[in-house]
Amino acid sequence: MSIRGLKKKQPKTFKVKIITVDAEMEFSCEMKWKGKDLFDLVCRALGLRETWFFGLQYTIKGMCTWLKMDKKVLDQEIPKEDPISFHFLAKFYPEKVEEELLQEITQHLFFLQVKKQILDEEIYCSPEATVLLASYAVQAKYGDYDPNFHEPGFLAHDELLPKRVLRQYQLTAEMWEEKITAWYAEHRGIARDEAEMNYLKIAQDLEMYGVNYFPIAQNKNHTDLLLGVDAKGIHIYSINNRFSPNKSFEWSAIRNISYSEKELTIKPLDKKTEVFKFFSSQLKVNKLIFQLCIGNHDLFMRRRKVDSIEIQQMKAQAREEKARKKMENQRLAREKQLREEAERAKEELERRLFQLEDEARQANEALLRSQEAAELLAEKAQIAEEEAKLLAQNAAEAEQERQRLEITALKTKEEKRLMEQKMREAELIAVKLVKESDRRAKEAEHLKQDLHEAREAERKAKQKLLDITRLNYPHMAKYPQYSPSDTRDANFDKGSIKLDLKDIDLKRLSFEIEKERLDYLEKSRKFEDRLKELKSEIHALKLEEKQSGLYS
Repeated sequence: MSIRGLKKKQPKTFKVKIITVDAEMEFSCEMKWKGKDLFDLVCRALGLRETWFFGLQYTIKGMCTWLKMDKKVLDQEIPKEDPISFHFLAKFYPEKVEEELLQEITQHLFFLQVKKQILDEEIYCSPEATVLLASYAVQAKYGDYDPNFHEPGFLAHDELLPKRVLRQYQLTAEMWEEKITAWYAEHRGIARDEAEMNYLKIAQDLEMYGVNYFPIAQNKNHTDLLLGVDAKGIHIYSINNRFSPNKSFEWSAIRNISYSEKELTIKPLDKKTEVFKFFSSQLKVNKLIFQLCIGNHDLFMRRRKVDSIEIQQMKAQAREEKARKKMENQRLAREKQLREEAERAKEELERRLFQLEDEARQANEALLRSQEAAELLAEKAQIAEEEAKLLAQNAAEAEQERQRLEITALKTKEEKRLMEQKMREAELIAVKLVKESDRRAKEAEHLKQDLHEAREAERKAKQKLLDITRLNYPHMAKYPQYSPSDTRDANFDKGSIKLDLKDIDLKRLSFEIEKERLDYLEKSRKFEDRLKELKSEIHALKLEEKQSGLYS
């Protein structure tokens, strides 16, 4: 067969891009494939067996629509693009995630989709619950918390909280991370699938979980209500309140659902209950609501029937897988514990080794310091020995100097004793001279007084003699030849001689006194000079004594 023939037999294909919550895939599809063929191909590629929860969604003219399984892909109203993009998403939600989600891949896909809906604020969640859910998401992504590995800032690039919560509380990223980490640290030992399941178990209790909302009106003119379809039934909400429905129809209480163009009718099982009719904006909306109602109702009835063989096998496999994973987790936990203990022992040994190395290093350093100290001490000992020799030499010289100073001191003491004796003698002489001077002064004073009295007596005698002469011999000048006068004259001459002799004695006495006074002054001057010399010698001796004391 030729190559050209083979090319002719190859079927025509078109490209499709499948977008999951966390990945993208591309497939080549045959032109004749139906929606179920493409859907089965994607499920096989993902390893997914619980296919009834999922569907392929695309957007056309601003409206989200699900690919029909029983029609050809190219015959449906899909976007004209290459490759054609479809989103692989959960179309129906379980009532109880822990009982219905059997496969780990199913659980993981639901976890990713619900997490995205919470972060995009399609499902309302309180701030406290968002922090708890974020901690489980972190546990599923990073595993057990390790403060040595998960340092502050390790969640900086993860989107974990809705923007509404971040705006509501004026907290920094570090403060939010601290709150999340506080919960995250308590999830130690929880495996990834358990953390994701705990996330879904909390999320399934939220009011908006698994609800598809559509705007409706009770008449043809106004859109003032919301219709919600979920796993439990159909709910009617006011336009501003998506949490608490005004009216609800459980699947078990609905007898029939039908639509015609823009009108959709819900007939309750109780015939006495009023039929509920509403209007939508487009026929496509009614068709989409109708598809969701049929699918959720089928699953609702399926849950309440005996499980099929396939479901029983899947549940058995899920139980075995959970048991195997539990044992594996326990084994891993034991291995992890043993590894941590081994690491701790290793760290302890390393620490001990480091400590011993540090002690050895310190011992070597101490030894080096000891050697250096010994060398230094030896050098100091040598220096001390030299200093001792020098000190001994200085001591010998000092001893000689001391002996010399002692001799000098003895001489000085002898000289000092002699000088002190001379000083005492000089002081005695000075005292005697002072006394002698005082005595001579007193004698001179008495002599002066006697001289003065003698002179005064002489004067009085002369005056008395003159007075007697005048009274007794008034005419003595007229009669010079008279002999009595010669006798009196002779007597007068004798008195004059006596007076002259007396005067001569006084002069001689005055001369002797003056001479003695001059001799005394001369002796006093010489004595003062001698005292000055003695004082100078004593002062010099005192200085020598002080110097000799300093030397000693």
